[in-house]
Amino acid sequence: MVPTDSTNEDGSTADWVVVGRVGRAHGIRGDVAVDVRTDEPERRFADGASLRTPTGHLTVASSRMHSGRLLVRFAELADRTAAEAARGTELRVAVDRDERPEDPEEFYDHQLVGLRVVTTEGSAVGELLRVEHHGAQDLLVIGTDRGEVLFPFVAALVPEVDLEAGRLVLDDAPGLLDLE
Repeated sequence: MVPTDSTNEDGSTADWVVVGRVGRAHGIRGDVAVDVRTDEPERRFADGASLRTPTGHLTVASSRMHSGRLLVRFAELADRTAAEAARGTELRVAVDRDERPEDPEEFYDHQLVGLRVVTTEGSAVGELLRVEHHGAQDLLVIGTDRGEVLFPFVAALVPEVDLEAGRLVLDDAPGLLDLE
């Protein structure tokens, strides 16, 4: 996701990060299953939280876990029809640019975009353009002099992310980068 700049109430700069996507409707009162894209669902989907969507905002009226899924009722989705219409809607929150996830192995997309990408041997690959979030795994979209390359964002293939040095290191498996 390429972040959209915003200014917080205190004047600090923030980026919008994806925390979930509205899934299918659950029941008749407007509840929806949410495909969670955050390690902090209890914080991001707390009662009263406001989430940005491509068409406006949704306010969390309540949330709960049900059969291993997060179910959320948004104040703006009054019934099943409204919930079904919202299916697929991306949910974002503003995050201070200086904020970092608690886990040192986790990153916000905006922290990674623009990093130099190199192989474990030190060969230049290109620049990280964006991170795409898919069901099975996240993909790094790397800009190279031959075009965009998709690369799995998994620890076994991305052994090092050095934000301070502005570098992301890939352990290329045969055929993944295919830059030749």
